[in-house]
Amino acid sequence: MAKHDVTFSVPERKLGKADVEFGVKRNGLRFARLKVSNGSVVWVPKNRTYGYKMNWVEFDEMMRKSGKEEK
Repeated sequence: MAKHDVTFSVPERKLGKADVEFGVKRNGLRFARLKVSNGSVVWVPKNRTYGYKMNWVEFDEMMRKSGKEEK
């Protein structure tokens, strides 16, 4: 099974107006970035400039449908 490492950085500005970006590595290599904001999440695969965006309602629906329940 692949090992995933997740890191993040917060831009130097007010958090309410800035996205938080998580870097995701698979087996030590860049896999993707996850950008989180007040209005949405954006998944940006490696070697891509643009990503896949969902608002929080869509994300909630996707996780309830496709995610595995966790305690």
